[in-house]
Amino acid sequence: MRKKVLVLLLALFVGGIGIHTPALAASLTLFTPYTGVSVTPGETVNYSVELINNSSSIQTTTFDTSNLPKDWNYTITSDGREIEQLSVKGNDSQEINFEVQVPLKVEKGKYQFKLIAQANSGESTSLPFLINITEQGTFKTELEAEQPNMEGHAGSTFSYQVTLKNRTADEQHYALSSAAPKGWDVQFKADGNNITSATLEPNSTKDIDIEIKPPEKVKADTYKIPIKAATNATSASTELEAVITGNYEIKLSTPSGKLNTDITAGREKTIELQITNSGTAPLRQIELDGEMPPNWDITFEQKTIQKIEPGQSEKVKATIKADKDAIAGDYVAVLKATAPEASSEATFRISVETSVLWGFVGVLIILAVLAGMYYLFKKYGRR
Repeated sequence: MRKKVLVLLLALFVGGIGIHTPALAASLTLFTPYTGVSVTPGETVNYSVELINNSSSIQTTTFDTSNLPKDWNYTITSDGREIEQLSVKGNDSQEINFEVQVPLKVEKGKYQFKLIAQANSGESTSLPFLINITEQGTFKTELEAEQPNMEGHAGSTFSYQVTLKNRTADEQHYALSSAAPKGWDVQFKADGNNITSATLEPNSTKDIDIEIKPPEKVKADTYKIPIKAATNATSASTELEAVITGNYEIKLSTPSGKLNTDITAGREKTIELQITNSGTAPLRQIELDGEMPPNWDITFEQKTIQKIEPGQSEKVKATIKADKDAIAGDYVAVLKATAPEASSEATFRISVETSVLWGFVGVLIILAVLAGMYYLFKKYGRR
């Protein structure tokens, strides 16, 4: 009886002074320094994870995950091979690669899950991870223009750049097309070459240059040019815009349309020119010039015309001076009207006549010759 009481009192004493048996330390530990990362949809995250065996015996483990979101895939590799289980010597460690594929179609937000290592001894350990998805995911094709609106005259070439994005999990072979108005020329280019299609790997992008030329007589207006990239499974489109400010056209002639005249050698002749803006946009700083025969000269009463509105004309007088030694015949002069956006030429045929004075001189010479012949005939003819 006394012995039982003594044992009971000893037990109460030990409990009262707080003596506890020490807890066993975990024999397995998973470790990686970067457990929380930010990524975009479609990315693959690689973690280098160390499996540490704190015990003195070999531990053989298998791996699993907990709370990994649906449609997220993972692989575990070591030394470049995908593994099903791993053995670690006592008081040693092994490194594994834990690869997580984030799908393209995923909601923006933070996702938490665990990697679990289960030993054959029944012990397990886990490592928590956090992945922050920074933008809303998609599962489609995207086609975006850097600058969809361009402005220019009818003779311009409009250059755009679009970015084609394959936001799907498969390789896509896109056919490129446009629905431009009739007469417009649309060319797709990549890496300096003309293309009609583009192949993109999953979750990849490609920049495509587009050159658009309007028809020659296009009217001033705003034109829409739909662009499309399509496969059998997916497609995307965007709309480009070309603002035509007008077309530039100039014509140099005379009020009567007559492009020939005559002139006397060494003399001047004034002709009237008519410069017409036959386009749909104003013309400015129109310079007048001419290519004349050697030793000929041309001057304009107005060398530069500041502005001509569409459908309007300006008349300018030009004075041509022929070479004093020019012989009789036809000569060609090319007159030019040049604006920064357009130019026109008119070829004049100029007939040169000899001076009336030389005609009189010729007559006098003939008369002198005849008089001399008459004198000689009269004086010596009877002998």
